[in-house]
Amino acid sequence: MELESVPGVGAKTAAALRELDDPERALSEGDVATLARAPGISEGRAARIARGAIRADHDDPGGFAATPRAREIFRDALGLLQERTVTDYAAKRLETLYPSGVQSRIEEVRAFAERAMARDPDPAVAEALEHVEPLADPADVRVRDRCLATSDAERYAKAQDAIPEVSVEVVDDARQLAELARSYSTVVALDEAFAGVDVEGDVRVEPDALDEPASVVPERVLTFFARNRDRIRAAAEVHRVAGLDAPCDLDALTAALDRLGEDGEVRGDEELNRLGTAVDDLDAAAATAESVANDHLREAIEERDVTIEGTDLLSLVERGAGVDSLLDRELADEYAAAVERARDHLVDALQLRDTEAMARRAFPDDPTYPVERQEDVVSRLREELTAARDRRATRQKRALADDLAEMRTDAERLVADALELDVELAVARFAADFDCTMPDVTDDEGFEIAGGRSPLLDVSFEAVEPVDYRVSGVTVLSGVNSGGKTSTLDLVALVTTLAHMGLPVPAESARVGRVAELHYHAKTQGTLDAGAFEATLREFGDLVTEITADRPVMVLVDELESITEPGASAKIMAGILEALGDRQATAVFVSHLARDIRAAAATEVRIDGIEAVGLEDGELRVNRSPVKGKLARSTPELIVEKLADGDGEDDGTDGGFYAGLLAKFDE
Repeated sequence: MELESVPGVGAKTAAALRELDDPERALSEGDVATLARAPGISEGRAARIARGAIRADHDDPGGFAATPRAREIFRDALGLLQERTVTDYAAKRLETLYPSGVQSRIEEVRAFAERAMARDPDPAVAEALEHVEPLADPADVRVRDRCLATSDAERYAKAQDAIPEVSVEVVDDARQLAELARSYSTVVALDEAFAGVDVEGDVRVEPDALDEPASVVPERVLTFFARNRDRIRAAAEVHRVAGLDAPCDLDALTAALDRLGEDGEVRGDEELNRLGTAVDDLDAAAATAESVANDHLREAIEERDVTIEGTDLLSLVERGAGVDSLLDRELADEYAAAVERARDHLVDALQLRDTEAMARRAFPDDPTYPVERQEDVVSRLREELTAARDRRATRQKRALADDLAEMRTDAERLVADALELDVELAVARFAADFDCTMPDVTDDEGFEIAGGRSPLLDVSFEAVEPVDYRVSGVTVLSGVNSGGKTSTLDLVALVTTLAHMGLPVPAESARVGRVAELHYHAKTQGTLDAGAFEATLREFGDLVTEITADRPVMVLVDELESITEPGASAKIMAGILEALGDRQATAVFVSHLARDIRAAAATEVRIDGIEAVGLEDGELRVNRSPVKGKLARSTPELIVEKLADGDGEDDGTDGGFYAGLLAKFDE
């Protein structure tokens, strides 16, 4: 797939997408999580790009929702699905679903929806999903304790691009390599020419290092897993609770994550912990060792029976009067014991091993009081311990990074599958909440809905009365005010939209003829001025002209008569219906002028009616399912009929008056 050929993808976006391992796969599968990991691309933008790629793949021209009201219905339908997601990802991923007139796209989503409807929307799975998020690639990894070295300018540039986490240095000979080894705990030489060079320090010659960046910078892998540890663990829990087949051994993955600290450090290695503690506690341990030696020596001086009283000797010593000779002459053994105690304390407190001999040199054999550590020795000890710690940490990081690197693809799949499960469960919840079924999408014109209930009404779904409605060709839908005509149009639009999205619909059963465009014109507020009236007529004129056999349309119109005077409106609607019928479009026009439209039409126009059963305690009782071929009575007619049936008994009016009014409705 040529990235620039995807609608909405220009050169800059294509360059960002090429940073991904397999952008073509992500685009073809609508993998929003992966696309959103490209630099500068948000999840919302990723969803739009994926939608464009899907349209390109199915050669889908788009434009199904052809009017503002049709687009509102689509957004409302999508909103009902998104409300049932747990993760933000799933809500964005659902935006790759859209109504289409292309059969291949409808079938593709239908297969997904049927799998989704078989899922059990278990609340325990939803709870586990709350902590799952798309994985993030950390871009701030920087390693300062090692570097790459090369004498080749071209390899230098390649190294900077391949492993930007570490410094790359140019060296010409072994001397410069040795200087680097004194500044870094590890130097990785990229040139074969340095093989066999004897340089003090941790210098490794690895000409293939650029092909295996993780061997040089295991932090790249470790930081990725550290930043995403909670997300991966949550995804593993989703798999366990939902009973999904995991792409890897979840226990092994969890155990590897347990060895990883929050900042990417290795946990659970006793030797590394020992070295780290020794570095951190060195100054405090040396100071305490001094105190141990001086306390012992102080006690020895105070108790010593020499030529002068011990307390006087102590006073002289503290003033520095001949301390070295006095100690050497009178307290040599005690000084040696005090120093040995200091050395033992330092070695034991830091649990020193390989560096014990160096640590013992931190306290000199020559008598002095007070006993003081030799800072140059302590400094060298710190350097040795730090280098040992860093080397150990690097080895442990490499080992753990090797283990985790093998699991990265599986971990990514684990999280992706958990997120996709949330998408499927949203469809499953939608289908369960609204008693949905998969519709039949056919090449026959019209639609047939049985037991349809709209979840878009401002009442609880349980309180919605089911509607049966079937239309083939063009129809005028009549009915009383507040009888449900507009809600019926909304139901038809919703079922049609969902069916063309490949999703289940809120009905006991449904058949929808496949169309390329849905034109839904909502009720106009007030009479239009001349300019707006002309624009409306042009819109219908363009619509009628563009209808072809291979691009069928459905037209839903709510009370178009409000655009101008009632007499003219009836004639205009009759003409539009005739033109739509000639082009075999499916159309439902809601109108109070059904009788006038039929009179003005040159051909027979079908009229359906939402019948009012009558008035009861001032409330209108309605059969919500339109009756085919029935001109519904208006609310005024029902009121007159009620008065005529009462023969004027209640108000003393001559019943013949009401009977006469009622007769006018039959003229």
